[in-house]
Amino acid sequence: MLMVIFQVITPEQAYAAIDLPILGLLFGTMVVSIYLERADMFKYLGTLLSWKSRGPKDLLCRVCLVSAVSSALFTNDTSCVVLTEFVLKIARQKNLPPHPFLLALATSANIGSSATPIGNPQNLVIAVQSKIPFGEFLFGVFPAMIVGITVNALLLLGMYWRVLSDHKEDEEKAGEVADSEVVSVAEEDVSSHRFSPATFPPPATSEESNLRMDAADTLRNRAGSAGESDLISRDSNASRELQTDAESQGDINDNNSMFKTKKWRRVLWKSSVYLITLGMLVSMLMGLNMSWAAITAALALAVLDFKDARPSLEKVSYSLLIFFCGMFITVDGFNKTGIPTALWDLMEPYAKIDQAKGTAVLAVVILVLSNVASNVPTVLLLGARVAASAMGREEEKKAWLLLAWVSTVAGNLTLLGSAANLIVCEQARRAGSHGYTLTFTKHFKFGLPSTLIVTAIGLLLIK
Repeated sequence: MLMVIFQVITPEQAYAAIDLPILGLLFGTMVVSIYLERADMFKYLGTLLSWKSRGPKDLLCRVCLVSAVSSALFTNDTSCVVLTEFVLKIARQKNLPPHPFLLALATSANIGSSATPIGNPQNLVIAVQSKIPFGEFLFGVFPAMIVGITVNALLLLGMYWRVLSDHKEDEEKAGEVADSEVVSVAEEDVSSHRFSPATFPPPATSEESNLRMDAADTLRNRAGSAGESDLISRDSNASRELQTDAESQGDINDNNSMFKTKKWRRVLWKSSVYLITLGMLVSMLMGLNMSWAAITAALALAVLDFKDARPSLEKVSYSLLIFFCGMFITVDGFNKTGIPTALWDLMEPYAKIDQAKGTAVLAVVILVLSNVASNVPTVLLLGARVAASAMGREEEKKAWLLLAWVSTVAGNLTLLGSAANLIVCEQARRAGSHGYTLTFTKHFKFGLPSTLIVTAIGLLLIK
């Protein structure tokens, strides 16, 4: 707003500065991640962390691997939001110190996200502005990412080896299988008919006997008709009970069939979500427009859900989209002042990527700027200038990939270096009974050597 008010740029130039393909790609990937979360993808990843775990060191390596892979495919922020609580719960259950695992989650998420254009916001910007295809971007950074994750895990093991070795897990008492519960069934109250003692009447006269005979016949006839009616009523009651039992059995069968139908619908829907996401990634690898591929996948997921899409769309981080719009306008206005160009002209002779010294100088500049001004503004300010100073198409691609690598790994230097770090810290602090506070000092103690070593590895491996 200040850029327009002070007439650094016009309103039309401000609107033109907003990069819609980047916003479309960011929006599409966020929607896809939301539907993947609903389809329990991250729940399965969390389960994979503790499945047949062989101790603290094995668990630490798993956290590094799962965090890196999920961040490359579903963005680092999303992975950290979902996996932090899983990691904390597993650490608490196994009576392990949480901070090595939280550091593994955050730092591996940043390193892993550098491998793909959809791994983090600055990579989205680089992929759209450089027009590097998804496959070339992946294969250009992937070797550095694999070695970087391995070195990062080794550094974590080396720094916390004694803590993980000396920390004995509490032996969980094996829960004995309870004996089969005795179900007490209440016995029905049976009413026993007690007959009174038989009394013999005095001998009767012939008339009395005839009257009694007639009365006896009448009673017999009534008793017979009553017996028949009792039999009929019993038969009708029995048939009613059978009908009721049949109806209840039918209800049970209907409920079972409905449950099976819902279960199969759920399985079919989850499979559709996974297939559509896979199709999006394949489309990007084939070189199709990444923004349109992500938006198409998001639309397909919303349609195939057969539900109101509002609950899912409400989870989209619209504040991030607005932040990007403001950042595009601000950086464009700052560029029009001429200050960044003047500073780059002074530094460019010393930051040529065709020389090892120039690559190191450029890496230091990106590292410092990414922690001072954040990584996305750094990419917006330096991207075109670094690419323009490169000689030839191959060097230009290498310059963009180095910018992606260094600006992403730079987030591991301090706790404030990336949004993923802050997400892990905040999620861990809010985790209730098993919460933990990851301090700035603990992060920096590991972040400094990890960032310097892993950054240097990428400078050597990215071609």
